[in-house]
Amino acid sequence: MMQRLVIGFFALLWMPLSVSAETRTFGDIVIKGQFEPGGMLIGSAPPGSTVKFGERSLALSAEGEFVLGFGRDDKLEQSLKIVTSDGKVTPINLQLKAREYDIQRIEGVPARTVNPDTSSLPRIREEGSQVSRARYTDSNLRGYLQGFIWPVKGPVTGVYGSQRVFNGEPRRPHFGVDIAAAEGTEIQAPADGVVTLAHPDMFFSGATMVIDHGRGISTSYLHMSKMLVKDGDSVKQGQTIGLVGATGRATGPHLCWRLNWYQTKLDPQLVVPQQ
Repeated sequence: MMQRLVIGFFALLWMPLSVSAETRTFGDIVIKGQFEPGGMLIGSAPPGSTVKFGERSLALSAEGEFVLGFGRDDKLEQSLKIVTSDGKVTPINLQLKAREYDIQRIEGVPARTVNPDTSSLPRIREEGSQVSRARYTDSNLRGYLQGFIWPVKGPVTGVYGSQRVFNGEPRRPHFGVDIAAAEGTEIQAPADGVVTLAHPDMFFSGATMVIDHGRGISTSYLHMSKMLVKDGDSVKQGQTIGLVGATGRATGPHLCWRLNWYQTKLDPQLVVPQQ
C-alpha cells in the first residue's frame, strides 16, 4: 500500500490555502482542511455561535474560529451542529475520504521495550498519564492557525497509521511521522506555543516534549537527545527546542513527531508542505 505524503496548510479566510486542502462552505460557515482520518479541520462560524461535534461542544474564539480532528479509525461519516446566536441551527454532514495504511516491520528493537517486564509497568502507566494530561490542555493560544513547518528535514522512515511489527511481534499502529536525522540535529518548533511537558527519559519515547498550540492542538517530540526548553516556556515558530537523538524505543537517531487534538492522534504530514 502506498505511503502518502500530502501537502496541507490549514488557514482561515484571510490566510493562504494550499492546493491540497479542501474548503467546504455551508452558508456563512466555512470549514477548511483535510477531510480524512488523521486530518485537522479549522472552521469559521459567526461569532457567538455554539458548535457541537457529536456529543462534544467545541470552543470558539471571539472571532468564531474552531478546530477539530479525526482519528486513524474514525467513521467516514461525521457530523457537526452549529447554532448561531439568533437560534438558527445548521446541521453539517462531513463525508471523509477512506485511507489505507502500511505495515512496517522493524528489527533490532531493544527487547525490553517490546516486552517490558512487570516491574516497568507502573512507570509506563505514570508516564502515559503525564502525556495524556499535557494533551488535555485547552488554551486560547492561536499557534495552530499559523500553518505548520517541519521541525526537522530528512528522510521520512515511518508514517502515520502504519501497523508496527517489532522484532516480528505485532504492536499498536504508529501515530506520528519518523524523520531520520543525525544525532544532535536541531529541532524547530513548527508553530508558536507553550511547552506543557518536558520529560528527560520516558520508557518508550526517551526524552519527550509536548507543545500546546491552542484549542487542544498539540505536537509531541520523541527520542530527543537534549531538550533546550522546559515545561512552561513559550516558543516561537522556527525556534530550536531540542536535538535529535535515539533515546527510548529506537534503533537509530530520528525524530518521531506527532500531532494531537486533545487525545485524538492526527497525521502531521497533512499539515506541512512536502519536503
